[in-house]
Amino acid sequence: MIRFECDYAEGAHQKILENMMRTNLEQTAGYSEDVYSDHARELIRQACGNDDLDVHFLVGGTQTNLTVIASVLRPHQGVLCAVSGHVNVHETGAIEATGHKVLAMPSADGKITAEQVQEAYDAHWRDESREHIVQPGMVYISQPTENGTLYSKAELTALHETCVKCGLPLYVDGARLGYGMAAPTNDVTLKDLAELSDIFYIGGTKVGALFGEAVVIANPAYRQDFRYIIKQRGGMLAKGRLLGIQFETLFTDGLYFEISKHAVDLAMKIRKACEEKGFAIQYESYTNQQFPILPNELVVELRKKYAFYTWQKVDEDHTSVRFCTSWATDAENVEQLLADIRAFGA
Repeated sequence: MIRFECDYAEGAHQKILENMMRTNLEQTAGYSEDVYSDHARELIRQACGNDDLDVHFLVGGTQTNLTVIASVLRPHQGVLCAVSGHVNVHETGAIEATGHKVLAMPSADGKITAEQVQEAYDAHWRDESREHIVQPGMVYISQPTENGTLYSKAELTALHETCVKCGLPLYVDGARLGYGMAAPTNDVTLKDLAELSDIFYIGGTKVGALFGEAVVIANPAYRQDFRYIIKQRGGMLAKGRLLGIQFETLFTDGLYFEISKHAVDLAMKIRKACEEKGFAIQYESYTNQQFPILPNELVVELRKKYAFYTWQKVDEDHTSVRFCTSWATDAENVEQLLADIRAFGA
């Protein structure tokens, strides 16, 4: 079975494994206070073009989201996000389990707009019974979104300006950030994220690491006691150097961006093959996630050889599916998929 259902089916990039083995018997300080973690932080700051950033390492995306959100919100506040946002639909109520409500907003493509944020903020403060309603306390977006779509720099700037106006911190989930930055349509850099968000994270688990995410706190207002909260939420890895080594490796010689581009280049081949066959694409995704709308007969046929997600039933005869490439996807496997797509109906 050739797997295209996610971007974390493989282990870790070879260079990461080599560096882990090379340093395996070294003795270092724990809890990410080692020299490798310190160097990784410095490399991330350099990549963001900002020496004044607070960088922390956590193990996984859900853990990162609940830790960051819990650190920002007061007990009576909730987090605004798209109805399809990861914290709303794919984290088993982790945010609610911290005592905070997810305030979901309509979205057709996975994104929310500055206008929606302003409207939600104004609606709350216009309501005479607002003290009986969860107060919007921050904004969550992901780059890319669950649908593989991207915020442009203009859209991100508009959100940032609205959030500043409303006093709402902006948090960007970057679980697949590398793939978003490698997209041919992307115009948002790490430097932009550091300037236009209060907190964001750089995903490692889905982009070459064995595990791990790097939280970047740009706004000093949210830095105090963050390590206390990491510990309280079970996120402080005793052998923290395992996280530091991975991000040090990923951010040496542009490896993070190189392997992200590999995944996106292959995903674009899948998109092109589907378009050439006349199959519509559900979302304007130019990342490693592709959502073609396929005839049901083709879906059944492809499932004999490939693993992929059924995304949505479109009509009686068609279904949208998700093909997801990764940093380690074999180009030959993609060529097999392309051949089978092209052969349909021939």
